[in-house]
Amino acid sequence: RCQCYDLYDQLVPYTDAWRWQKSIVADYAKALSQDQGSPALDTVILLQHTPVYTMGTGSSSKFLNFATDDPPHELHVTERGGEVTYHGPGQLVMYPILNLRNYKLDLHWYLRALEEVVIRALWSAYSLRASRVDGFTGVWIGEEKLAAIGVRVSKWITFHGLALNVTTDLSPFSKIVPCGIRDKAVGSVAKLVDPASSNTAMLNHVHRHLLQAFSDVFNTEL
Repeated sequence: RCQCYDLYDQLVPYTDAWRWQKSIVADYAKALSQDQGSPALDTVILLQHTPVYTMGTGSSSKFLNFATDDPPHELHVTERGGEVTYHGPGQLVMYPILNLRNYKLDLHWYLRALEEVVIRALWSAYSLRASRVDGFTGVWIGEEKLAAIGVRVSKWITFHGLALNVTTDLSPFSKIVPCGIRDKAVGSVAKLVDPASSNTAMLNHVHRHLLQAFSDVFNTEL
């Protein structure tokens, strides 16, 4: 079983969600260290963020098209892997906080599993055939990247996660080199399916399929 905080229709400031994740991770780690019979449950958080740029622990400022002391939106350096990305309204962000001892002690397996969640969700929601690209982490359709993935694993407990562009305004991505990849574009579900569709209806639809795909891939009851 996995407890789910489904806030997909709410805009949550990045720093609030970041603190929340780290608090859950700390509580989970404490419960495991005290051998309390695993009283803590795996957790998944689904939400949207107010506009923000985030960088991974080893990110390079050469992928920013602005000065770090004058960013167009908030800018945070985090402990996740990966390069710079953008989060904003219309993008579904999923933060799984899982004890990989309950699944598989393999970070590469976990990254591929998160990609599989998105691939299945896009297919079931709109029959979009998404795929992986060799050498990169994330999910693409053609030459456009629809989902970015960046995670942190501490004592086999995961946090951070994935971000899927559904009805996202893609213009803020022009201020960065998304994920440090210069020769591929960023896309969204709306751009491929119906740019004129209702933001609310499309987010409602995709979020249900994303949660179902997560449940199926990780074989867990939300």
